[in-house]
Amino acid sequence: MESSVTDLRHFQHGNLPDGFRQMLIDVHADAYADQMDDPFHQRFAWFVDHWSNMAGFSCVVVYDADEPVGFAYGAPLAPGREWWRSTGYQPDNGHTSTYAVSEVMVRPGWRKKGISEHLHETLLKERTEDLAVLLVDVSHPKVQELYEAWRYVKVGEQQPFADSPVYAVMVKSLRS
Repeated sequence: MESSVTDLRHFQHGNLPDGFRQMLIDVHADAYADQMDDPFHQRFAWFVDHWSNMAGFSCVVVYDADEPVGFAYGAPLAPGREWWRSTGYQPDNGHTSTYAVSEVMVRPGWRKKGISEHLHETLLKERTEDLAVLLVDVSHPKVQELYEAWRYVKVGEQQPFADSPVYAVMVKSLRS
């Protein structure tokens, strides 16, 4: 990661500053500028509201000076509602508490510098759940390969919304 992009800020449910929601929306609009005509991407504000209102929501934002360049966020999933359950996957150790990584996003001008991995690892570093789960658009195999390099395993596929892409469901053990 470039030395100028080192300001990591942590945010949690119930302690979000003014402007937090809009900052996430603005980073998303830049990261997906070429896809903002897609109704699914246009609903990103709904997802921000949904996730940031969940108990256990946590977010890490990285800044270059005062400019937000990327973020990662998620929240624990309720027992029995884990995304991996629809695939038939069963953790081999029986440990099932799950933290869902909802978003890992970096603006175009700061990509390919290791920032997304740093955000992801920082987000998960202090989690107490057994597993992390995330979804990857199946039409982006290079993104799936990136998560595989971060020790995620594809356990199935799902389409959570009628207008969403089909996603690979990827799981990673958070226990040593």
